[in-house]
Amino acid sequence: MRAKLQEAMVFSLRDTIVSVLILLVATGTCMLLRELDDGDIFVSMIFLFGVALISRLTDGFFYGIAASVISVGLINFAFTYPYYEFCLNISGYPLAFVTMLAVSLLISGMTSQIKQQEKRYYSARVEQMRANLLRAVSHDLRTPLTSISGAASILKNHLDDMDRESQKSLLGEISDDADWLIRMVENLLSITRINADRASVIKRPEAAEEILSEAVRKYRKRFENPKVEICLPSELLLVPMDPILIEQVVTNLLENAALHAQGATRIRLSVRELGGEAVFEVEDNGCGIAQTLLPVLFEPKAASDNDASRNSRNMGIGLSVCRTIILAHGGRMTAENRLGGGARFRFTLPLEGEENHDQTGNHSDR
Repeated sequence: MRAKLQEAMVFSLRDTIVSVLILLVATGTCMLLRELDDGDIFVSMIFLFGVALISRLTDGFFYGIAASVISVGLINFAFTYPYYEFCLNISGYPLAFVTMLAVSLLISGMTSQIKQQEKRYYSARVEQMRANLLRAVSHDLRTPLTSISGAASILKNHLDDMDRESQKSLLGEISDDADWLIRMVENLLSITRINADRASVIKRPEAAEEILSEAVRKYRKRFENPKVEICLPSELLLVPMDPILIEQVVTNLLENAALHAQGATRIRLSVRELGGEAVFEVEDNGCGIAQTLLPVLFEPKAASDNDASRNSRNMGIGLSVCRTIILAHGGRMTAENRLGGGARFRFTLPLEGEENHDQTGNHSDR
């Protein structure tokens, strides 16, 4: 009970500024209207609206109650005859006070309840995502670990009996699977970082061209084909972002196209400004996304339910990480099939807005 009371009476600089500004606007509006009209009937309604607005926009009950007391005092002092004097025996004065107090308590209570429900919903989503991640990780780690263990065992037991080419082949498989595991761990660390601290995504203006170029450079170290074509705007585009996380998103999407776009001969990577957002796209001319997968493409079970044996190094939680990172930046991420064949992954980042965002996202690859 004491904890709830302390939470309800919490002090916030933001809420203080909001409350003061609303009361100043209400007072100024009433003074202006009184110059135009001798009547005072509008005063109570304007301050009542101000109290309701403060109760809705602030946390807890303190600011709504304080606004009720201040509003009734202002109405009595500045907008009720005799002006600029306190008079406590005015007819209806107690009723006005009780009405504003009841409104502030009602709206503050409803607002607090809604925010508590949002917190519970967010916590439930986080727990669900963690459980889904555990399932996805256990599924996706099994194949490369088994491959590494098997190849190492063969080398250990039959090294002297194997020719040099066979040895190099097994060592190459071990190296590839180890690299895949490293990328998996990086993805897991990114998604854990975002969900552990809602304010962890610190954005600063970065040149989109540099982010795409670095992602393509890393891609070309692993894949010779499909070739990547980069399309950039004519002017430098600065986008508020966490550069490491967004680079990881682009890298994941490029690798996803290389590993899963069967028949693809090219990948097109582009960025442009549209409607106050930076729009990034990764397109390929491969086999596209199965229609049955499109509705659940970002669900954790989508990849697990696929035949993983077709590709022992599928990206696992790659698309889940991508969407989670984009949502944490306040953007959106979608996937669709292109009319001319192939798939298109698109994500947007706001060019202006709040610095920190958080939202959970789900997973799969195709």
